[in-house]
Parts: sequence; structure tokens; C-alpha cells
Amino acid sequence: MEEETEEDENLPPGEEQGMRDSLLGGAPEGVPVPAEVPSHGGREKEVRSRVPEGGFGWVVALAATWCSGSIFGIQNSFGILYVILQKEMDISEEQSKDFKTAWVGSLSMGMIFFCSPVVSIFTDRLGCRKTSSGGAALAFIGLLSSSFTNSLAVRYFTYGILFGCGSSFAFQPSLVILGHYFKKRLGLVNGIVAGCGGVFSVCFPFFIKTMGDSIGLAHTFQVLSIFMFVQIFLSLTFKPLLPRPVDVKEKENLAGRSKTRQCLAHTRKYFNMEVFWKKTYRIWACGIATTVLGYFVPYVHLIKFVKQRFENNSKEWILLVCIGAASSIGRLASGRIGDCIPGLKKIYLQVASFLLLGILSMMLPQCQVFESLIVVCLFLGLCDGFLISMMSPIAFELVGPMQASQAIGYVLGLMSIPMTAGPPLAGLLIDHFGTYDLAFYLAGIPPLVGALVLLSVPLLHERDLKMTEQLEAGKEKTQDGVVNGELLPGSPVTDARV
Repeated sequence: MEEETEEDENLPPGEEQGMRDSLLGGAPEGVPVPAEVPSHGGREKEVRSRVPEGGFGWVVALAATWCSGSIFGIQNSFGILYVILQKEMDISEEQSKDFKTAWVGSLSMGMIFFCSPVVSIFTDRLGCRKTSSGGAALAFIGLLSSSFTNSLAVRYFTYGILFGCGSSFAFQPSLVILGHYFKKRLGLVNGIVAGCGGVFSVCFPFFIKTMGDSIGLAHTFQVLSIFMFVQIFLSLTFKPLLPRPVDVKEKENLAGRSKTRQCLAHTRKYFNMEVFWKKTYRIWACGIATTVLGYFVPYVHLIKFVKQRFENNSKEWILLVCIGAASSIGRLASGRIGDCIPGLKKIYLQVASFLLLGILSMMLPQCQVFESLIVVCLFLGLCDGFLISMMSPIAFELVGPMQASQAIGYVLGLMSIPMTAGPPLAGLLIDHFGTYDLAFYLAGIPPLVGALVLLSVPLLHERDLKMTEQLEAGKEKTQDGVVNGELLPGSPVTDARV
């Protein structure tokens, strides 16, 4: 195999779109491969029509599994770090302690989604290897620097911003690169990566709890940073096999323009807002954004709630293990179930998940025994897996394959704001009322409201399709010389047919 240039590391926009869909559970059958690509010498070279379907691709899949597992294993275990943060920083008597501490984890999780539209541009321009390695390095710096400070404000930046942004830049390319090595088995590989990555979410709560009790918070951050340090080198395996096609017309159009106009042209290309012209997409995106206001609240406050409700229980970390394990099962199962549901009716599966998520959040304060909490958390995890995995197929149905990538990027960006604000707002209520009950009750309302909003999307979508069909039928009749569906006496058409 000949040595590839830096330009070949860039991912074609069409292919990036297909792989972006796999990010949230969609499993496209393959990635469109261009028939030919102009070379640097002006000659055209053939692009391989087959991906290897294995071989070194399994090493790449292992690296992708380590990446997603490490990132979300740490993120979903923040409830453990939340308790250790308050304990080691000795802010038990400080006002608004829950509100202030919750911002650390909320910022980190929110930045993963907030950076998503920008990460796709970097992946397209720089390639998977550079983007993912740089993101892993940034996440490593964020975790390591968090160990050298006791300031909560500094950790907003080191853990919340640096680790969160780095996680986003490392994670997305790890899924994009899978399409370079798998085509027929792409769905299977995505399922393996999601399922095996979930093992990290199962193990990390116990792992972090043990380390926090034995070596302290600072050394815990240092140990966790090792996972991202390893990922820097694993990301070097993300070598692309599909070269980037050269858009000759685009180069010709931009050739005579100034740098400012070229920059504006590229901005319009990558930040195309056409998807928001569709009413059904706007409603769906707003419904999703409303729902996630209470989504991350249990991940942050559940452990502290258990410590307050069940003082003699030292197995609270099991709840996060249950959520992580059930979420992995839900993501694996939802792909198969979603394939059996035709068209936009897939959204009803997402609606059901949101309804259950809201009800289960409200049930948490009603649990009087620890075992009942385990059952609730198992169903919470299943809902989490189902609602996330359905986002990509639904975006395909709403805006079509050509705009699905941007549609997913924008909805992830919209999700970041309420997802970041939810846990701190819940912490504010906890600080004011001294109980977790009201926070969990209110956290269940946004999913219920969002589910009701999403119910209108399939109805509006079907209405729009019928109107489009009627307009097309009317145009065909008009072209045949029929006006408003009637044959007028004495008209040329009538006379001709008689």
C-alpha cells in the first residue's frame, strides 16, 4: 500500500455524514466511496471499492472501544467524584455547595455535545488521526491539571472545559474511522464498540470509589488521566484508507476570491442552517432540548441522595453500575428494534423512552428500600440507551441523508445548554430546601413535556407528505391540460379527446 499524504487523511463530507449517524446508534450499511479522485499530478487514481472488513480494522475498533469506554465511563461516574469533591474540599458548611459542585460535571458533559458541530469540521479538514489524538491530549491535560488544584473555580476550567472539549474531539473521530475498515460489518462493529465500551461504565464507579477512598481525589484524577494518555497513542491507529475527493468546481469558484470571502464561503458550507427551515425538525430539536434538562440530574445527584436516604449503605456505586450496564443493553437492542419500525414511527419509541425516563426520575424519592432503587436505575439505563440510539435514524427520516449529519450536529449542540444547566439547577433546589425529593420530581417534568411535544412530529410529517403528494398530482394534471381536476366544455383538451 502506497504512503498516504496528509490531504488523504481528510474525510469526505458524504462519508463523514454516514459515520456521524453511527455516533448515536444508526448503523448505515456502508459508506459511499467515490469512483475516482484527482491526484496531485492531475492524473486520476482508482479508490479502493472495498474496505478490508477486518484485519487491522479490529485494532482500530479496539482503540475506538477504549476511547468511548474511558470517556463515558468517567463522565457517567461523576456522581462518585461529586461526593469526593465535597468531602475533600471541606465545603460542607458552605452555602450553595450542591449548586457549585454540580457545575464541574455538568460543564464536562455539556461540552461534549456543545463541541459536536465543530468537531465534525475538524474531522473533515484535519482527519480522524490528528483530531482524535489532539482531543485525547487535551482531555489528558484537563484531568491531570485537575489533580494539582483544590479550587472549584479552576476545576470548572480543567475538568469541565478542557476535559469536556477534549473528550468531544477524541470521541467523534473514533466512530468515523470505523467506516474506513468496515462496510458490511459496520453495524456489528458499532454494536461491539458500544457494548464493550459499556463495560467501562459498569466498572468505573467501583474503580473510582475504591481509589477515592484509598488514595484521595488528586491521585484519582492522575490515575484517570492515564486512560486518556493511552488514548493519545491509540488514536494514531486511526489511519484513513479512503482518500478525500477534490471538488474541482469549488476550487475554481474560490480561486479568484479574497481570503475573507473564501472564509465566509467555507462558513456557509459547514454551518448550513437549511435544516431549520423544516417545521418538523424544529419541533423535534426543541423537544429533545427540553427533555434533557432533567436527563443528567440522576447521574450527578443520585449518589449523594442515597447517602442521605440510606446512611448505613456503602454500596451506592452499584446504582451507577446498573445504569451503565442497562444503557449498554438498551443501545444494542434499540438498533434491531428500530429497524423493525418503519419510517418516522421510530419516534414513538423515543417518546416512550422519554415518558418512562420522566416517571422513573419522579419515582426515585419514593423508593424506601435500596433494592427498589436498583430496579428503577436499571430501567433508567434502558431508557437512556433507547432514546440516544434512535436520534440518528429519526434525523434521517426528517431531513434526508444529505442533511442528516448537520441535523444531528445541531441537535447535539442544542442539547448541551439544558443538559449543562440541569444538575446545577437541581443543586440550587437541594441547597435551598435541604432535600433531594423536589429536585428529582422536577427533573422528571422536562422529559414528560418533551415527549408530548415529540408526539406531534409524526402527525405533522405525514400531513406534509400528503400535501406534497397532492401538489405533485396537481402539477401532473395541469401539465396534461386539466385545470383543477375538471374537463371544461369546449376546451381544446375536451375537443381533442372527443
